[in-house]
Amino acid sequence: MATLSTHTLNSVDGTHAGQVGVSLARVAPDGSRVPVFSKHTDAGGRLSERIDSAQVDTAADYELVFQTGAYFATCGLVLPGLRLQKEVVVRFCMPDPEAAYHMPLVMAPNGYSVWLSS
Repeated sequence: MATLSTHTLNSVDGTHAGQVGVSLARVAPDGSRVPVFSKHTDAGGRLSERIDSAQVDTAADYELVFQTGAYFATCGLVLPGLRLQKEVVVRFCMPDPEAAYHMPLVMAPNGYSVWLSS
């Protein structure tokens, strides 16, 4: 069984980013998206989902989508300038159907940093 987890952090005020919408989809050969899950991070900004090994296509790409625009719209922050970023999309693969994939996200209204961690 594969595990996909994340920890979302608000870089504007240095807090955990709770209740961020997160979805995972497999990208089919024709470019369509096959939903795997759609959840929200907990109050501490964490989310961990187990994916049955039989559902992991090691040859496919996956998209992890973070709803950052919706999150920042609820924060009540007064920010100068335009907010152009509505979501963060991370495309990746899962070559090992038994592995743990942890992708922390540090986010701001118009920027982010994400990486693969263990």
